[in-house]
Amino acid sequence: MKRTLTKRTYQKSTISLAAAGLLLPLGLTGCGGAAQAGDGKNVTVTIGYQSKTINTVTAGTLLRSLGSFERELRAQGKRDGKTYKVVWQDYATGAPITAQMVAGKIDIGSMGDFPLLINAARGKQLRAPTRLIAVTGYNLRGALNTIVTKPGSRLHSLADLRGKKVSSSVGSASDGTLVRALQRAGIDPERDVHKLNQQPAVGASALQSGSVDALSQFVAWPGLLAFQGKARALYDGGALKLPTFHGVTVAERFAGQRPAVVKAFLAAQRDATRYLQAHPVDAAQRVAKATGLPPEVVYLYNGAGGIATFDPTLKPRLIAALKKDVAVLRAAKLTGPVDVDSFVNDRYLKASYGSGYAKARRSTAHPSADEVWLRGEDRTHSFRDPAALLRFVRAHRETVRAAYVADATTGTRWFADKALWVRDGARLLPFATQATADAWVRGHDGARTLGYADALKQVR
Repeated sequence: MKRTLTKRTYQKSTISLAAAGLLLPLGLTGCGGAAQAGDGKNVTVTIGYQSKTINTVTAGTLLRSLGSFERELRAQGKRDGKTYKVVWQDYATGAPITAQMVAGKIDIGSMGDFPLLINAARGKQLRAPTRLIAVTGYNLRGALNTIVTKPGSRLHSLADLRGKKVSSSVGSASDGTLVRALQRAGIDPERDVHKLNQQPAVGASALQSGSVDALSQFVAWPGLLAFQGKARALYDGGALKLPTFHGVTVAERFAGQRPAVVKAFLAAQRDATRYLQAHPVDAAQRVAKATGLPPEVVYLYNGAGGIATFDPTLKPRLIAALKKDVAVLRAAKLTGPVDVDSFVNDRYLKASYGSGYAKARRSTAHPSADEVWLRGEDRTHSFRDPAALLRFVRAHRETVRAAYVADATTGTRWFADKALWVRDGARLLPFATQATADAWVRGHDGARTLGYADALKQVR
């Protein structure tokens, strides 16, 4: 068992993405937007972020909380004699960030991989090109997106979605997960299910009211609803084995005019990333305070062994996945061709890392996902296997704040008390969904499912 590092003192509703772009008249672009703000000596930098899309926190919520970007700009101001002001604009999805960027009103934005492609396409179409300059967080198997249904629902697999109503945010990465998952299961996502294009909050409400049967969404909605006892995982995006990530995009014109600001932003993002990695519990609490999300949900995704791995580098596997995403968006008529190679620009990040960039880009290291967070503690306890975790939980049952385990087949972290458990011989194995648990039982003679309470009783 090991513990996370102790805290150190630190200085101080989905709109269709295509529709959002189409509403922008061409005359709005390239005409004195955020990139031109200021009088030469005073420069305003506008950042578009998504506070509750917590896979972007190192370029948004956490970054803002730490004040890292402002400190970098103050240092830059001492060098060039300018005064910098940062304006933070918070959005629910990536669509309005793209709309504001191509209108010249946002300089730097963060969003998911599918919205990033639409950002690239709209920027090129409206002669206001953007560039992908960094990643915030990623999951190499696609587990940042999940399809959920209500607790007690008779839906247990993708096959059960035929003829059902499914809420999704068209153009988002979670919608891409839904489309791909249904297609792999031999289900036509347009004809065999009734898909409703809804903002995440609207879809969550629709699931509760029973007006939809399932909800496909991105971080942190599935985990939040599961934690609240309002949903259970039906399909784990990690089963797709296709990387998904969020990243940082910058208006090319702004980057050309203010390269020092871009450099300062990436330095601040790296600083926020290091802070999250060194102080994951405190980082989760900071994000929770800023967003109103439960800290336990934030830690599910952003913790030391969370679903997301935070690393700014533009890894080849992520870029390759981005290229595959283009076909999904084109099939949905949300974009035309996208030249991913020209959209990706790691020049600024390479300059920030120096000679260490190549090594950092190759690394995909990620800590153990099995952890327990006890009440009253600002650290977590990590374990080698789920049995060790269960023994610890049983011994500290009254003080457990949250327990996290990794799905035995996909590796996706989930709440231990919301997971499906299987006894296979002497082993007790957790699964995020009924489908993965059932698949294990079918393939292993003598294996059987059991509840969390029984798993706690039976662990030796």
